[in-house]
Amino acid sequence: MKKILQIGTNGQVGWELLRTCAPLGEVVALDYPDLDLSDSAGLRELVRSVKPDIIINAAAYTNVDKAESEPELARAINATGPGVLAEEAKKINAVMVHYSTDYVFDGTKGSPYVETDIPNPLSVYGQTKLEGEQAIAASGCVNLVLRTSWVYSMRHGGFVTKVLQWARTQEVMRVVDDQISGPTSARMLAEITALILAQGRDDVFGYLSEKGGLYHCAGGGSCSRYEWAKAILEMDPKKEEHVVKELLPAKSNDFKVPANRPMASVLTNDKLEKTFALWLPPWEVGLALTMGA
Repeated sequence: MKKILQIGTNGQVGWELLRTCAPLGEVVALDYPDLDLSDSAGLRELVRSVKPDIIINAAAYTNVDKAESEPELARAINATGPGVLAEEAKKINAVMVHYSTDYVFDGTKGSPYVETDIPNPLSVYGQTKLEGEQAIAASGCVNLVLRTSWVYSMRHGGFVTKVLQWARTQEVMRVVDDQISGPTSARMLAEITALILAQGRDDVFGYLSEKGGLYHCAGGGSCSRYEWAKAILEMDPKKEEHVVKELLPAKSNDFKVPANRPMASVLTNDKLEKTFALWLPPWEVGLALTMGA
């Protein structure tokens, strides 16, 4: 049995990983305040005491707007912490699994992004997540970094639950139609992670020594946030609770927020599909399965 150290259990992906990774081995799972990603010494001590075969980092500083006023904390959690975990993974021949974001791109390419496209983050959040990717690569550890986009679940105040809440409290909803990406089910992202690790069977270290690295892993296809919100309302199994009468498209400039966001940050999963013969279904299918529609 493999020993898995999972960092982050309360977030959308971490909560799902607890279930998908359980069959793979013994899972030691921790989250804040029992573990602090900004505490480098504590992270090193943890890895050395647990001696895991696999480290999965599902924790991150994800408040995109607040990161603009807390860059040091965002960097400690999104960049320095993952780098420390990767350094310790390298020392004990453990595999490091980590999640990154489409926000490492500026959204101006005009077509879906591939792994070799040059990042150009527009925000502190995107910049610190990119630095986390770079720190893991620089460590030389065997790793699997999955860049994803617009992760959602039915818990933890993500976009889906926000739209459902707004539909029950606002007669008119305005959602931007000029931000485009691929909504990604947290459950499916966790399942893909577990399936890749399972493909390694008894020698996941050797398997990912050959096949590991950076991969895009996002819901298939693309949509605007307005189109996503429209689908959420249509798939809501409790439409009778809606008070919303109008869903109106808006522009990003209509909402004054601290952080800039990429306008079109669609990721293509071609490399993931070719390497592991795994893929995520179209975002509409993932959303329907998540919402029970």
